[in-house]
Amino acid sequence: MEKSLRILEAVAAPGGPHRLAEVTAAAAVPKSSTFRILASLAEQGFVRQEGDGRYGVGPRLRGLSALVSGGEPASIGRILDELRQAAGGQTVHLALHSGRTVTYVRKLESEQPFRTASRVGMRMPLHTTAIGKSILAHLPEEEVRELLTATGLAPRTERTVTSKEALYAQLAEVRSRGFALDDEENEPSIRCIGAPVLGADGRPVGGVSITTVTFLVSREEIEAYAPALLAAARALAPLL
Repeated sequence: MEKSLRILEAVAAPGGPHRLAEVTAAAAVPKSSTFRILASLAEQGFVRQEGDGRYGVGPRLRGLSALVSGGEPASIGRILDELRQAAGGQTVHLALHSGRTVTYVRKLESEQPFRTASRVGMRMPLHTTAIGKSILAHLPEEEVRELLTATGLAPRTERTVTSKEALYAQLAEVRSRGFALDDEENEPSIRCIGAPVLGADGRPVGGVSITTVTFLVSREEIEAYAPALLAAARALAPLL
């Protein structure tokens, strides 16, 4: 089941339909198993096989997505909008933890005339984003070590933390103050703070963040939004 879910995520990733080799690499599943699982998913309508050997999202998966989106509590949107207003109209993201990445599921654009490159459905590394680091900080230490060993710490900008020791120090700080900081580590000129949304068992199911551009909002200014961010994360917890 775990392999099938990873394959579904790979098929649904932006830029599709995807070739078998792409799905195999993204899902980290052997090629023979990927092909067999894709055939079963296609037969059930969750995946659509294109004529050129690529695989795309099938009608049953699209229907499932519509059911989930249509059933989302309206209060999620209200909480995110209230957070955006409390943060001076800055961009707000809601993301879910998805294996080795986070996936943006909601984005409220900034009221400022500047836009970030993020979009709903985009997957991001855990170690470069504020939401990702807030999630890592609340996972068991051994699980974090296994994740980082599997994924590495590839740089996305010249400010990305690529040392495990430095990242572990950041995660300890996140646990101490409650939120994480991405200071141009994922995208140049973009600074974010993020907090985890915890499930009933204390594990992070996702996170929420405030995103700003560095030439308009200083680090001190964005960190001043932390109380509103943490309140939003707590309010979202029973809704995810």
